[in-house]
Amino acid sequence: MPAPHRVVIVAFPGAELLDVTGPAEVFSVATRVAGPDHPGYLVQIATADGGPVVTSSGVRLVADLSLDEVHGRVDTLLVAGAVDLVGDDVRPVIDSEVTRWLRDAAPRARRTGSICAGAHLLAAAGLLDGRSATTHWLTAARLAADHPSVTVDPDPIFIRSGGVWTCAGVTSGMDMALAMVAEDRGQALALATARMMVMYVKRSGGQSQFSVPLSAPATPGDRIDDLRVWIADHLTDDLTAEALSARLHLSVRHFSRLFRVRTGATPAAYVESARLEAARRLLEETDRSLPEVATASGLGSVETLHRSFQRRLGTTPAEYRRRFR
Repeated sequence: MPAPHRVVIVAFPGAELLDVTGPAEVFSVATRVAGPDHPGYLVQIATADGGPVVTSSGVRLVADLSLDEVHGRVDTLLVAGAVDLVGDDVRPVIDSEVTRWLRDAAPRARRTGSICAGAHLLAAAGLLDGRSATTHWLTAARLAADHPSVTVDPDPIFIRSGGVWTCAGVTSGMDMALAMVAEDRGQALALATARMMVMYVKRSGGQSQFSVPLSAPATPGDRIDDLRVWIADHLTDDLTAEALSARLHLSVRHFSRLFRVRTGATPAAYVESARLEAARRLLEETDRSLPEVATASGLGSVETLHRSFQRRLGTTPAEYRRRFR
């Protein structure tokens, strides 16, 4: 029988507990579901010195090995994330020792990934340069600002860019791990694993993070935040970059740059996300027809509604309504 697929998950003090245990449980359940006659997954937790670490929840994780002891083939290398809450500011934790190790170790792994704010460690190690990536919507703007060579999309649950995977906040690490199981062992095993874990089995990478465009609280007096709130209330207006920049009396170029730094998205992508979010709520909460939903959300036509749902969520508006109502 082939050797098991080796998964190494890197943890450090303050890491989110579910960033580590969520994907680990997916791989573990997949191994049990596949049965003893099939190669499964060997999951190992690695820390800087091989000792236990206290996670953000206060739960202590016991490591299997130190970073220096990670030798031989690694099929999947994952790094957890952590954030510090300083007043109203959410700051990703960048563990320098883990970052240095990742620069050397990640290129030797067949597949590399991050959970939640772990994307900031991959970016600090230079592993996301020239790639598309996502992270928790709370820190996406900072990732884009700190690493302009990374194309940050704050909307999807996870993104695969070549051999590098990144995902959004906390539980999305389980969705990403499930997609990895499907890639490694086929969709049938991923489906059986999801059923065993009572997971929603079709939360694909294109599925949007919950209320991404509207979740971050506005800062009073901040022009971009004030505009973001205004956009949510005027989805059927002209929301082109030209119209929005004129509203703030800025050039289109300066406005677009400032908006991306503050939100992690271009004005056009943000507006589409806001309109799509409104369409999702209408489909979930009302019986309005698809033309009515398209008009009320600002998407305009049923064709545009379908195109946005297929591109961003990987499904149709009708199917979305059947699943989520």
